[in-house]
Amino acid sequence: MKRVTDSLFSFARLGALLIKEFIQMRRDRITFAMMLGVPLMQLILFGFAINSDPKTLPAALLAMSNDQYTRAIVSALQNTDYYRFDHVATTAAEAEELMASGKVAFVVTIPSDFGRRVASGNQPQILIEADATDPSASSGAISTLGTIANRALLRAQGMQAAAAEAAKGQLQVVVHQRYNPEAISQYNIVPGLLGVILQMTMVMMTAMALTRETERGTMENLLAMPASPAEIMLGKVLPYLGVGAVQVVVVLGAAKLLFGVPFVGSLSLLLSAILVFVMALVLLGYTISTTARTQMQAMQLTFFFFLPSILLSGFMFPYRGMPGWAQAFGEILPLTHFLRIIRAVMLKGAEFPAIAHEIGILGLFVVFFAALALFRFRRTLD
Repeated sequence: MKRVTDSLFSFARLGALLIKEFIQMRRDRITFAMMLGVPLMQLILFGFAINSDPKTLPAALLAMSNDQYTRAIVSALQNTDYYRFDHVATTAAEAEELMASGKVAFVVTIPSDFGRRVASGNQPQILIEADATDPSASSGAISTLGTIANRALLRAQGMQAAAAEAAKGQLQVVVHQRYNPEAISQYNIVPGLLGVILQMTMVMMTAMALTRETERGTMENLLAMPASPAEIMLGKVLPYLGVGAVQVVVVLGAAKLLFGVPFVGSLSLLLSAILVFVMALVLLGYTISTTARTQMQAMQLTFFFFLPSILLSGFMFPYRGMPGWAQAFGEILPLTHFLRIIRAVMLKGAEFPAIAHEIGILGLFVVFFAALALFRFRRTLD
């Protein structure tokens, strides 16, 4: 009877199996690092980096006068911590260029007769234009405008509390939400989804390019071929450009036909930027495939890269609402720059000079990932 029981269950055998699994887990360093790294990354990003109510948003001031009332309005807006006037425009064209390029989120225009209208009680007006391509980023700042501006103006006039309440509506704040006047969230989310879908599929598929060869036992045949590392790399990544092209057609078509997202820019310019972005993604995935030993490790490394890209690129949460260190980290993610490009071209009608910087950075990603992949591939030949 004892022998039958031992054959059914043995603590000694269970202990041996547990020791074996722990040893195997320790040897798989990538998986072990993911078990610790992913929870820590989520804690740090969600705890410190994510902020749905961004402050100190860059703004441009277009003031036709420099009287005490103008200074009071500007000072009050800065004191709310929502506005940071780091640009002073001299013309309306200059202010338009600042907003179209994404350098500022707001343009505050104070007319030349503002002081005279305040003194005569002739309902002065100020114009605030907001970049509404991301409605959640500007909603908090817009909601404080009327109250803050009126209080500042009344203080500048020296009015007491009772008189201030009676004259509460004397200042008219005109708000223009540019590029997305109805604050439709789909106009912001759907174009960004193109970048997210491309990154998820392109990186994951190419990340398993070499590891698949290793697991199937065909890696030696591949290395025995009279092909250079660059030829092998291009042979692995170029077919996925066709897959990316299909996804681009599907997403852009759905954005226009299903969600009614406006497309006011150049299609050829957008497609050129998408091509550079996809090249950076497939080369990144190929670089991961030269590091991972199994397809499971390749998928884990892809997820480890995908998570901060979603959170820090400005896709889910306002980019300008994050602290400085998080924004600096977001700058090294290709998705961050692609989101700026596609939203600028589709919603703002931006031309090449306005997005040349972002396309140039994506080009640097292509060169860097290609060089790193070739270097890593040579190391895997040993």
